[in-house]
Amino acid sequence: MNLDEFLYNLHFDIEKASIPNWEVDWEDKPLPYKLYRDLHAVPLSLDVPLTLKEQKQPARPDLCNMGHFLWYVYGLTQISQSVFSMDSSSHSDLMQSYRRFAPSGGALYPNELYVYLKIEDLPVGVYHYDAAHHRLILLREGNFDSYIARALGNRCDISSCFGTVFVSTMFWKNFFKYNNFACRLQGLDAGVLMGQLLEVSKVFGFETGVYFQFLDSAMNHLLGLSEEEETVYSVIPLSVEPTIWTAHGSDSERIVSAEELCRELTQIQPNHFVRSQRIKEYPMLIKLNEASMLDSTTLFPMIQPEENGNGEGQIAALPYLGRMQYDLGSVCRSRFSPDMDFTLGKVSQLELANLLHEAAESFLYRNDLDSSHQKPEPRVTLNLCLYNVEGIANGAYQYDSTAHALQLVQLGDHRLLLQSGMSLNNVNLLQVPICIHVNGVKNYYKNELGYRGYRIQQMEAGMLVQRLLLAAGASGMGGHPLLGYDSKLCDEIYKLNQKGTSLIQIPIGHYRHRPWLLGGLRC
Repeated sequence: MNLDEFLYNLHFDIEKASIPNWEVDWEDKPLPYKLYRDLHAVPLSLDVPLTLKEQKQPARPDLCNMGHFLWYVYGLTQISQSVFSMDSSSHSDLMQSYRRFAPSGGALYPNELYVYLKIEDLPVGVYHYDAAHHRLILLREGNFDSYIARALGNRCDISSCFGTVFVSTMFWKNFFKYNNFACRLQGLDAGVLMGQLLEVSKVFGFETGVYFQFLDSAMNHLLGLSEEEETVYSVIPLSVEPTIWTAHGSDSERIVSAEELCRELTQIQPNHFVRSQRIKEYPMLIKLNEASMLDSTTLFPMIQPEENGNGEGQIAALPYLGRMQYDLGSVCRSRFSPDMDFTLGKVSQLELANLLHEAAESFLYRNDLDSSHQKPEPRVTLNLCLYNVEGIANGAYQYDSTAHALQLVQLGDHRLLLQSGMSLNNVNLLQVPICIHVNGVKNYYKNELGYRGYRIQQMEAGMLVQRLLLAAGASGMGGHPLLGYDSKLCDEIYKLNQKGTSLIQIPIGHYRHRPWLLGGLRC
């Protein structure tokens, strides 16, 4: 199967993209976090604050503050136990999982977090964030400002940044369950994690920029990653000082290749543990990753967003509001995926306007795909089906974030149709007043970005999803991201043109509290 056919089936006909007769080996499942062995470990502060107040005077963090930052971004926060059967005599019926503030498909968390740090009380170097023990594991000691800057095409002044975050994906961590569908999940999960990181960075007063384009082998070589097992998806510098952020490197800088950079550093192969003893092959994930890699700084383009909506229909302006004020720490702890716990209640037009405006405004971020001299059009947008929203007729709408308005696509109650398109009836959409679909272009900017455009699009969709979930939580509602739905059906509902398609579905609404025992893992 060629990659174009594979990616099409991944979105529109998952059975054709999946490995036939797939059976999940639960007894040999991997850990949801990576564990390094026999390396220097630096414990982080266990006294994590329950509230997050925005820093009025941004300052370079110390080790204690960096620990708080990493915990809110990707630390273990809850333990969950689910019983498949009322017969408790079998231990195999009990599934235990560890949760984080950023959601993940199946709570498998295929992504890992690495940081290059230059802060007080810590040797300068590259570290892995060990979420299981809330500590840093030293991989390489030394100053790598020049190396990282050149691997980014000299588009960021790394020397003025106190840290750089690397978000990676470990292929096996959710391939063991979802087989080839993991390819789609891994990009979305990475994006959700990145969305959480950017929101936490704002509270800590850190300036950030997301780099989707870099020399892959050079970054993987720096971290000591085996590209058959794991690869970096994004690079995010952190700064509290004036920093040069550009989408293009200086013309005076010479072209840099990944091979050239890799020769500068000795290869490392740190020992790590994943628990699985029978790791199966995932050739399509490897093939797509190899086709997405960049080996020269000459291959870093900017792109122009394409129209992916229908461009027709009546416009209804929404109430204009300022940004929502809320404690991010409290919202992170209260975020909930309701499943069958949605309860249909009246949603006010103000609540809907708050939700959409907050998600759109918080989604604006610095990146290496847009020109920094103008406000870019978003590459991922929102469509939504509404029912029982005060002052708005039931129907399907397109959200115009620039005008903060809804554009009517077609009137009617679409809940039953949406329910019929779900592959699993794990959410009762008849109890959901707001069903949002994040949309993108079908060609994922392949002409400009090649196959790398696919994972970038999935990451941007995930970033927007996390903003929606946080905004919903701040409004007292819950959201449940879903991929088990009929994309073609949704595209028909919104009358999308040949360019656009829905990437993920998020039912949002009020919910009843679940009768369960919940245990926090606050340090």
